[in-house]
Amino acid sequence: MTIIQAIERRISCRTYRPVPLEPEKIERLAEALLANTTGPFGSRIRFALIRSERLGRTELRPPGTYGVIKGARDFIAGALPDTPRAMEDYGYCMEKNILAATALGLGTCWLGGTFHRTGFAGRMNLAAGELVPAVSPVGYASGQRSLRERAMRFSAGSDRRKPWGDLFYEGDVAAQLAKDAAGDYATPLECVRIAPSAANKQPWRIIRDRGAYHFYLKRTPGYDRIFAPIRIQNIDMGIAMCHFELSARVLGLDGGWTTEGPGRPCGDFEYRASWIARP
Repeated sequence: MTIIQAIERRISCRTYRPVPLEPEKIERLAEALLANTTGPFGSRIRFALIRSERLGRTELRPPGTYGVIKGARDFIAGALPDTPRAMEDYGYCMEKNILAATALGLGTCWLGGTFHRTGFAGRMNLAAGELVPAVSPVGYASGQRSLRERAMRFSAGSDRRKPWGDLFYEGDVAAQLAKDAAGDYATPLECVRIAPSAANKQPWRIIRDRGAYHFYLKRTPGYDRIFAPIRIQNIDMGIAMCHFELSARVLGLDGGWTTEGPGRPCGDFEYRASWIARP
C-alpha cells in the first residue's frame, strides 16, 4: 500500500474486534514509532504502544475513552514538551503513525478530548512539562459500527469534506484555486482535503503564491479553550502538513518547510508555515 493509498483508505474506527495483533505487526508498528521522533519544526516526541498486560492474575487494561471506543486493547500514545509549534509537530508525527498502522491493515481513530488523559499520562511516565496531546486505538476494525459511533460520525460530518474552493486559494483569499489549475500539487492538496480533523472542522487554509504553499489556520472561536493547554486545531494543522508532504514526496515533488513565509495573518486566517517547492 502506498502512502497515498493509506491516506485515501484511512477512516476513523471506534468499534474493534477482540482479535490480538500478530507479533510481526506489533514489531513493525513498534519500529515505526521508534523511528518517528522529530516533527518538521524540531520538537522531540516519544511514542509508545500502550497494550493490555497480564500481571499475575490481573489484567492491566489501557486507560479509558469514556465509552467512545469499543473493544480496543491497544493504543498509540505520545508525549512531548509544550514548546512553540509542538502541537503541529505532534499532529504531523502522530498521523505518520496512524498511516503506518493503516498500511498494516489496522484501524485507528484520533482522540483529542475523549480519553482519560491522566491515565495515559501515567502509562507514559511523563516528565515535568510534558503533555499527551492525543492518542489512538489500534486494532482490527469491527465490520459493524455501534449506534453511538454512527451518531458521532453523522454529528461530526465525518463522511463529508469541504469543497476545494473553501480551502485552497491562489495569491490571496480573493481567488479560489481550481483543482484543474493545481498542476502537480493537485494530489497533495486533495490529500489535505480528506485529512482527519477534530469534529471534522478542517481548519486548514492554503494559499499558493509563486511556488510556495502558505498554510493558515482558520480557528473555530473558543474551540481550543475547551481542551487547553492542548491546542487541538494546531494538531489538525500538523495532520494536514503530514498528508501534504508525504504525498508530495511520493510523487517526486521536492520542497521543504519554513516559518519565514508571509508571517502575517490573512483576514481571519492565522499563518503557521509554508512549503517552498523546489524545481
